[in-house]
Amino acid sequence: MTTAQLDTAQVDSSVIASARNLKKVYGRGSTTVHALDDVSVDFERGKFTAIMGPSGSGKSTLMHCMAGLDTVTSGEVLVNGEAVSSMSQRQLTKLRRTQLGFIFQSFNLVPTLSAEENITLPLDIARQRVDREFFNKVVQAVGLDNRLRHRPAELSGGQQQRVACARALVSKPSVVFADEPTGNLDSTSSREVLTFLRSSVDDLGQSVVMVTHDPVAASYAHRVLFLADGKIVKEITEPTPDSILTVLSQLTNAAGEKH
Repeated sequence: MTTAQLDTAQVDSSVIASARNLKKVYGRGSTTVHALDDVSVDFERGKFTAIMGPSGSGKSTLMHCMAGLDTVTSGEVLVNGEAVSSMSQRQLTKLRRTQLGFIFQSFNLVPTLSAEENITLPLDIARQRVDREFFNKVVQAVGLDNRLRHRPAELSGGQQQRVACARALVSKPSVVFADEPTGNLDSTSSREVLTFLRSSVDDLGQSVVMVTHDPVAASYAHRVLFLADGKIVKEITEPTPDSILTVLSQLTNAAGEKH
């Protein structure tokens, strides 16, 4: 990838995050694992993208490298035009506070704080003013209007994850990275969280990148990327659970033939 090409990706207003020739290698010699093998991909602004693949395919590694949570062996990561892959830890810390939102499988809420205090915590830590109009918009979208004074122990799993979603969005990040956000939830709570993530994109203009193993969860996205052996091997748009299962079955069969 030439500098000119990278500059093009950098100024492309339709792209919120991109990877170019991304490699991530663990171990040495006979224990070497190529978690990411020359991956190049663009994530569109204002879109919901899901990343899928079998265990060990590199899907979580890709997201962690995109979010600056893991270093890359070679290649480049850009988020909103900024070169994440070459940032210092101090620069990465600032980037995470100002540009990125995170939602994890575990809710990571502070048990002694109310839902409202948990939602505004990142802004409070960064000493940034809370945009009350946008805060109210997010809280209404996530359906927590009457739960703001409750502590995590007084909320259901689905409500706790929606607090985590609201926390990720309230600082108006460039992109939200979600790592198995419904992994600890029942089907009803999962549907609540996924509906909110999709509406945050459609109604609030958010950009979301989600790693999941669940075809139903992935079907809420606009696009699904499939990884195998550290490479992007397939993508589909406007997915359904059935179309996702078909691709996963093909990948499983292909992996079986290799072995």
